Amino acid sequence: MEPIRDIVAAAGQLAGLDTGQTTLLLVVAGLTCLGVSFHAEFEGSRYFAMPGWIFVGLYFYLGAGHFIEIEDPVLIFMSAAALPICIAYGIWETMKIRQGYNDPSLHWLRGAVFWSALPYLAVKHIPVLNTAVVWFTAWSTAAILNWTGTADVELGAMMVDLGANAAPISYAEWGGSQWILTDTLGDSGFFVPLIYDGGDPVNIGFVLGCSALQSMIVFVGALIAVREAPVRIRMRAFMLVIPTIHILNVFRNAGIVWLHMTYTDWNLWGIGMFDFAHAYAAKVLSLGAMLMIALAIFEMLPQLHRHVLRVISPVLKPLGIAR
Repeated sequence: MEPIRDIVAAAGQLAGLDTGQTTLLLVVAGLTCLGVSFHAEFEGSRYFAMPGWIFVGLYFYLGAGHFIEIEDPVLIFMSAAALPICIAYGIWETMKIRQGYNDPSLHWLRGAVFWSALPYLAVKHIPVLNTAVVWFTAWSTAAILNWTGTADVELGAMMVDLGANAAPISYAEWGGSQWILTDTLGDSGFFVPLIYDGGDPVNIGFVLGCSALQSMIVFVGALIAVREAPVRIRMRAFMLVIPTIHILNVFRNAGIVWLHMTYTDWNLWGIGMFDFAHAYAAKVLSLGAMLMIALAIFEMLPQLHRHVLRVISPVLKPLGIAR
């Protein structure tokens, strides 16, 4: 058993909360602290940053269990690394507070995390927004596949994953609130299955993670937090980032579906085509695309570039990359 997960689960049970509700409470508390430390101007507001970093780090760390189940090594590493990295930033914040110095780049990072995570969690935990994003992603992918003649596919009904002990049900049958998610759902949450034109299942479903919303929102948060940059330049950056990531993601999804449908028997060291394309090949291409977009944004907003280099300098200095 994993001790940190067990401690958090036990603390949640004492308050009458399940695991999903406990992790949600953690991240809400963490983002509230980071939001106060970024936006508030009263004396001592920066002291909220330390617990904020720890709570946010715990939230992402606890999410590693899902990525272990779906065998996604990149996201397993990123989630597991979140807690020690956030603790390190919390310690850095504390050191700067004791020195009486409000580091502009750390201040930017608080705002970037706050404005990245807040909209994403709103979409994730408001079912009407969650299902809208999932459906639009699935529809865009199916449209590309049909338009290019790659495959004749259509969308099934929106479904709800109730967890391991219950079969998925349609969204129409689900009795939960459309405005706030109070139920703890299964790993797939709300999903749209893809089916062949004849009605046979493709055995691929679209979930919120297929939308690239996480990638978009990282840039959105980073841009909002650069308050010293002109608004018009930040708006131009928004107009570059959002459509570009969506279009690239649609072709990524279509490529994964096509590979899955075409190379059904392909296998490499026990890894099927879908898992290889989704968890390995597409991740490498996505990270490469994110890097290229970031470089374009840095040209537009050198202030953002300086902040990023500053907050990763503890890693770059030992490697001899930064001074």
